[in-house]
Amino acid sequence: MTPFAALPFAPRPAFDKTDTAAAPLGNLPDWDLSDLYASQDAPELKRDLDWLEQACASFAEDYEGKLDTLDADGLLTCVLRDEKISQIAGRIMSYAGLRYYQQTTDASRAKFLSDCQEKITNFTTPLVFFSLELNRIAEDKLQTLFAANTDLARYAPVFRRIRAMKPYQLSDEMEKFLHDMGVVGDAWERLFDETIAGLEFEVDGETLGIEATLNLMTEQDRGQREAGARALAEVFEKNIKTFARVHNTQAKEKEIIDRWRGMPTAQTARHLSNDVEPEVVEALRSAVVAAYPRLSHRYYELKRKWLGLDKLQIWDRNAPLPMEATRLVPWAEAEQTVMAAYNAFDPRMGDIAAPFFAKGWIDAGVKPGKAPGAFAHPTVTDVHPYVLLNYLGKPRDVMTLAHELGHGVHQVLAAGQGEMLSQTPLTLAETASVFGEMLTFRKMLDGAKDQAERKVLLAGKVEDMINTVVRQIAFYDFECKLHAARRGGELTPDDINALWMSVQAESLGDAFEYMDGYETFWAYIPHFIHSPFYVYAYAFGDGLVNALYSVYAEGAPGFQDKYFDMLKAGGSKHHKELLAPFGLDASDPAFWNKGLDMISGFIDELEAMEE
Repeated sequence: MTPFAALPFAPRPAFDKTDTAAAPLGNLPDWDLSDLYASQDAPELKRDLDWLEQACASFAEDYEGKLDTLDADGLLTCVLRDEKISQIAGRIMSYAGLRYYQQTTDASRAKFLSDCQEKITNFTTPLVFFSLELNRIAEDKLQTLFAANTDLARYAPVFRRIRAMKPYQLSDEMEKFLHDMGVVGDAWERLFDETIAGLEFEVDGETLGIEATLNLMTEQDRGQREAGARALAEVFEKNIKTFARVHNTQAKEKEIIDRWRGMPTAQTARHLSNDVEPEVVEALRSAVVAAYPRLSHRYYELKRKWLGLDKLQIWDRNAPLPMEATRLVPWAEAEQTVMAAYNAFDPRMGDIAAPFFAKGWIDAGVKPGKAPGAFAHPTVTDVHPYVLLNYLGKPRDVMTLAHELGHGVHQVLAAGQGEMLSQTPLTLAETASVFGEMLTFRKMLDGAKDQAERKVLLAGKVEDMINTVVRQIAFYDFECKLHAARRGGELTPDDINALWMSVQAESLGDAFEYMDGYETFWAYIPHFIHSPFYVYAYAFGDGLVNALYSVYAEGAPGFQDKYFDMLKAGGSKHHKELLAPFGLDASDPAFWNKGLDMISGFIDELEAMEE
């Protein structure tokens, strides 16, 4: 079953200090969710809920205890019925979830989402047997069934990923119990979301939301940046017990489930769901940590000099450069910039991206109660993705648009695989998004009017890449330490603060000092709650795309066609198969250095500009 899961947030949220669309930005688009359902009272929604309840009951009646008796045609029919159930459940939960994320503080929307989750959990509990019984089929028999029916064999990658969980499978009754208990974890996630969305920050006599306050740390005026950082620290500290309780509870729940399943590490479940080997992730992590001195440490030392400071404070990390012009990028210009980059790569990419702007598939403005950050949600394969932004015209917001639109293009292309095979593991899900950013950046860099503008663009890109690679691996290390420590007992806020600071100094380097209060900044990161250990996927995607873009820049023949084939594959192929046509292999430790060398090369160029 694949109903609406935790939404992936982009690594760089788009923030601004206003709550509504400012006039200079033009008309910002809102979602039109009617392609899913017209309203929460739509008769089609009730029809689908009724169908789903009956379909789940009949599926269990027809197949429970009988999977190992099916021939190839019978097993294919069973898989297709399960896929249809996933599609209808996914449509319902996509509508309920997207509507909720538009206004997380609306009690009626939260109730509607919760009610839908509970109903679908109840409906689908009888289907838990499917993966359990599938794992009891002997491997040689399964291969015989694949050989007998090519349509069934197409689902072999799904079966392989399901069977990867076989060593950690519990009894049928226990699996049903855990399935039912999922709604409790969902409630803690909603508590986190609603708490974050409801926070208010007093800055210079003005009351701001979290989007607006975080954005102050990207302002040209250093006093504004400091005021924003201190306001964040003050409010996080006042709510730190709530955030610590959520983290403790979620980590403990995970520890219990992992222990019962016999999983060797807290990260194992994420690696399995990502269809990636632990040693590949460790090679990535080790390569990035080893590169801290030549990446983040070296860049921030440059930035310290540019800003004329003895030490950087945390509110200087994303500060504009002194020579950077402060301007808002209107929505129409952002659209034109990204679309020009996509079309220049291949008109087919532009054709796929265009409906997002024209048909209400993007919700762009900052609004009270709206979820922070940015994401692209694929919904289901017979509809289309939706993109959420918080766009207020910063240059980084343009890159966020390019990023999320890349996700959308990928999701549209992969939809042809069907519900089960279209879902790309997180490690590969960032490929098109980061590639879309790179295309947009290169287009902007080529259009730079002079050396000063080129410097600003290069520095911005380096900061984005450091935020995507260095910062996310530091996040990953924080999570590893947090979950390991939680296994030893309850963690106080001070315990979690200390873990946070232990990875920050290592990753950012000696250029920084840390204000009192920064130790609480772990509190607002949604990934830790919604998707434990998600964050390394960003670094994986950035490293992969840097290597991939190098192949493209070298003029590899047929690159565009190979690239589209890779995106169309969705989750039907392992990362080794997907990268092989480009001559790349993520299991080779040298692969990661190839990507990191691109970041280092940009810093080399920035250093050369100082000479």
